[in-house]
Amino acid sequence: MTMRIQEFEARTASEAVLRAYHEFSNQMYAEAWPEDQAAPIENTLGWLLNAPPMLDVKRWLAWQGDQVIAAAELETWRAEDNQHLGFFEVNVLPACRRQGLGSQLLGLVAQEARLRNRVKLQAWVDGDSASGQAWLAKLGGKLGLETHTNQLNLAGVDRAMLRRWVERAEERAQGFVLETLVGPFLETSLEEMAQLFNVMNDAPRGDLDMEDEKTTPEHIREWDESMSRRSQERWHMHIRHVATGELAGYTETVWNPYRPDLLHQWGTGVWPKYRNLGLGRWLKAAMLEKVLRERPQVKRVRTGNADSNGPMLKINYELGFKPYKAWKTWQIEVEQVEQALNTQPELALA
Repeated sequence: MTMRIQEFEARTASEAVLRAYHEFSNQMYAEAWPEDQAAPIENTLGWLLNAPPMLDVKRWLAWQGDQVIAAAELETWRAEDNQHLGFFEVNVLPACRRQGLGSQLLGLVAQEARLRNRVKLQAWVDGDSASGQAWLAKLGGKLGLETHTNQLNLAGVDRAMLRRWVERAEERAQGFVLETLVGPFLETSLEEMAQLFNVMNDAPRGDLDMEDEKTTPEHIREWDESMSRRSQERWHMHIRHVATGELAGYTETVWNPYRPDLLHQWGTGVWPKYRNLGLGRWLKAAMLEKVLRERPQVKRVRTGNADSNGPMLKINYELGFKPYKAWKTWQIEVEQVEQALNTQPELALA
């Protein structure tokens, strides 16, 4: 059966195209996360149709008949920083691999990246995919950062330890208060939150060619609206230094009703001047206590950590998080992609 590749614009796509993409997405998700339940089409449409405006995403689909068999996307950010970068994904159904689809799609990604004046591409690749790693290496890519998704099964959490961590931090860090926010941020707090989120620039980046990301109030506004339209709910906690009014650190979790048993732990960070006071443990323990009290449907918590992030891994492992899935972030020059695809015929079967 003839294969064809077409651009995919979700906002103008027919219902049949959207459903075909949804089926493909669920197949790819099931391969990566076999423990999770399949999400309904409402979840897929929420992600496709409600991305924050700061993200500029272009997608391509490979079809065989009325079935999507492969897909690719390029994402760039409308921001002042990292204007040299594009972030891409290429996914192919297992039965359709080694037929050149990945390389064809990557060629389109590189072409679009050049149109956007992006000179380097980065991709987050499943650590179990030896073929994916070999493909990027053959293209000339370089491994930039190794990470893991770490998972906590809440049934095994030591609740007494959580309480000890909170009480110990409250004693050790007198003069600080814990504040909790559920849902979108107040307009009056956006500037303060934007400054706080910049603490995540201290997270390990390995050898990745990335600049510090500068969060703005507009970015937060866009993400809040996006999460609301995607039916995601964020719980945010931060610790404030009472004497100065400064925010010392924060943590966040995000819950999706379409996978109600799963909670995602997003960023946790403490500014250097406030470290070694137990604030990180206080934040993580207080959040888990709230989850255990108020989200009984949640059974598992997942978070992503660089393998080199020793301080955060120490806290997570003590909480009971365990390595669940490895990831490797690769980077490659757009020029290298173009040159490899033009000069290495064997990539036509990659």
